[in-house]
Amino acid sequence: MKKAIAIVLVAVGLSFTAKAQNIKTVSLEQTTGEFTQKSITLSEGTYIFEIANKNIDHEVGFVLAPKGKPEAKHHIKSAYVTKPVATNSTESSKIVDLKKGEYIYFCPLNPTPQYTLIVQ
Repeated sequence: MKKAIAIVLVAVGLSFTAKAQNIKTVSLEQTTGEFTQKSITLSEGTYIFEIANKNIDHEVGFVLAPKGKPEAKHHIKSAYVTKPVATNSTESSKIVDLKKGEYIYFCPLNPTPQYTLIVQ
C-alpha cells in the first residue's frame, strides 16, 4: 500500500512540474495614458502577465476581458496584477489559461484605451 501511495504522489508531482514549465510570461509596459504594446497575438496556453509602470506618477493595474465585455463582471480575475504597480516598478498576475478567441486589455487606473489580444 505504501508503494502505491508513493507512486501516486510522484505522478502528481510530475504533472505539476510539467505544467509549470509551459507557463509563458507576457511583459507589458504602461506609460502615461497608454500601453506601449498596442496589440498582442499569442498561442493558446498558460501565461503570467508582467506589468511595468514607466514614470506614471501613480499606481496602475491591468485588466483582461473577452472582446466586447469590458465590465468588471467579465474580467479575467487571475489576470489582475497581485498588487497595484507603483511608479517605476513591475508586478505580475497569477497564472492565466487562455483559450482561442479575442480579448481586450486595458488599465482603468492609468487610464488607457482598450487594446486587442488575440489567442490563436
